[in-house]
Amino acid sequence: MKIYLLRHGQTTYNVEKRYQGTLDIPLSEEGRAQLVRADISPKKVYVSPLIRARSTADILFPEAEQVVIDDFREMCFGIFQGRNYIEMERDPEYIAWVGEYCEGRCPGGERKAEFCDRTCNAFVPLVEEALENGEEMLVMMAHGGNQMAIMERYALPRHDYYHWCGPNAGGYVLEADPDIWHRDHTLQLIEEVQYVRKEEQEAEEGEKGRKEA
Repeated sequence: MKIYLLRHGQTTYNVEKRYQGTLDIPLSEEGRAQLVRADISPKKVYVSPLIRARSTADILFPEAEQVVIDDFREMCFGIFQGRNYIEMERDPEYIAWVGEYCEGRCPGGERKAEFCDRTCNAFVPLVEEALENGEEMLVMMAHGGNQMAIMERYALPRHDYYHWCGPNAGGYVLEADPDIWHRDHTLQLIEEVQYVRKEEQEAEEGEKGRKEA
C-alpha cells in the first residue's frame, strides 16, 4: 500500500515565514494558482480541519471524499502564532524556546513531543484500517509538522524531525508492507512529490540548489 503524506499549498504566512500553527490561514491567491490536480484519484483524503489543507485537497483531489481528522491540525505555537522570527528576535520567551531546540512548550501552546504523539496516534489507526481492508493507497493532506512527526517516527531511511518538512503542495510517498509494518512499524520512502505547475517546481528546485551550493 502506498501512503501519501502531503502538505497544504502556499499561504501569505508561508511567504512571510510566520508561525501559522492552529490559525486558520487560507491559501493565498498565488498559492491557489500554483496548484494542479494530482495524478492519483483516491476515494478518500484524510485532511486537517484547517482551511489551507482542505482547500488544497479540493484542487488536488476534486472527486475525493474529505475525512476530517482533528488531530491532523498543525502544532499550536501559542503566543508565537502570527509572528516571524525577525519580529521575535528580542523576545525572551522565544529566545528561551529556541534555546531548548524548540523542544519545550510554546507559551500558550504545545510541546513538540505532545504534538508528535497527537499526530502519530491519529495516523496509526488509519494505516491499520487501510491495510486490513486491502486498500491500495492512503492519502493525508495536512501540514509540515505532521509530515515531520510521522516521517521521523516511522520512515526509512531514518532522519531527524526537521529534515522532513516537505514543500507546499508536496511531500512523501511511502510503501507500507503489512508484514514489516506489523513487525516494526516502519515505512519505506519511495518517492517525493509536489503538485504545482511545472515552472513553479523548477523555480523552487533551483532555489534549493543555490542554498545547498
